[in-house]
Amino acid sequence: MREVEPMRELGRTMFFAGVALAAIGGLVWLAARPGGPSLRIGRLPGDIAYQGKHGSFYFPVVTCILVSVILTLVLWLVQWLKK
Repeated sequence: MREVEPMRELGRTMFFAGVALAAIGGLVWLAARPGGPSLRIGRLPGDIAYQGKHGSFYFPVVTCILVSVILTLVLWLVQWLKK
């Protein structure tokens, strides 16, 4: 019976990850509608944008940091709740 437990835990984790991903996708979809709240993800102050004569360069530094902090907090919370 012990062999079933890891698969059950994997299934539960995949289910909740799918629900969370669907919820985030729904929020982004609603925000992208005309008249919806604007998401400034990717256009935050501190993101590097350079427009040159023959090309352009864009690197969302602050956006990457923000996403990293949010994911770290979410994963920390998940681990804390599993204890």
